[in-house]
Amino acid sequence: MLDLDEPALDSPSGRATQPRQLIVTLYGLYARPSGGWLAVGSLVRLLAELGVDEPAVRSSVSRLKRRGILRPHAVDGIAGYALTEQAQEILREGDYRIFERVRASMADGWLLAVFSVPESERQKRHVLRTQLTKLGFGTAAPGVWIAPAHVYEEVAERLTRLGLRDYVNLFRADYLSALPDLADKVRQWWDLDALDHLYEDFCAAYGGGEPGEPSEREAFVAYVRILTDWRRLPYLDPGLPPEVLPRKWSGTRAVELFESARARLEGPARRHAMRVISHR
Repeated sequence: MLDLDEPALDSPSGRATQPRQLIVTLYGLYARPSGGWLAVGSLVRLLAELGVDEPAVRSSVSRLKRRGILRPHAVDGIAGYALTEQAQEILREGDYRIFERVRASMADGWLLAVFSVPESERQKRHVLRTQLTKLGFGTAAPGVWIAPAHVYEEVAERLTRLGLRDYVNLFRADYLSALPDLADKVRQWWDLDALDHLYEDFCAAYGGGEPGEPSEREAFVAYVRILTDWRRLPYLDPGLPPEVLPRKWSGTRAVELFESARARLEGPARRHAMRVISHR
């Protein structure tokens, strides 16, 4: 099953960023205008600026090839790697989740997913659970998964693309008990404490105040690193309505911090990257 990342509830500050994660970020940001292709030389130079040496680049590219994310491709006799069609589709899905997703309101209601997988296909049961988790679902009861209803189209498209749609029944639902009770239930259905700690770590890592105007190269290094650490968090966050979130929710500050950094760094970072890429 093709995956660009494996989101997990561990702290960004407690683990080193993997070169393959940086490569996926670079391709998502800077390769798609050219059909998803980067020259080997450009990739090596860009990653060197991020502190990754050439052997580590080549090892990580080999791993991404084995996982069906990159494929060898030469352009005008220049060796390089291109995103596979599936990887491009996943990145398109990720654009909305990472850059545009909005938080749900209570009026949206809820999406329930109930699935049944034959024992002979139990591996698909594991894949379904993994994908529902990455789509922001919590577990309301054994075999009953729940998410804000506004994610329906994203969920349906993802399950269809992965060939899993026929195993899942989706229902739109309203919660009819008292709101305080729902807030308590939400804490049972999702591990919000763990997610809040991740947001706290993100704020601690990147919320130390904005320095002076960065050079384009400095902006490139900073933006690729902050986006690489950020892009898994929206996949772990179900986007719950504010009324059911903990009173001191670090996600609000984390979103503001990321958007501020993006506004300041995205433009100069792109100019630097495109200049490197143009000198193959």
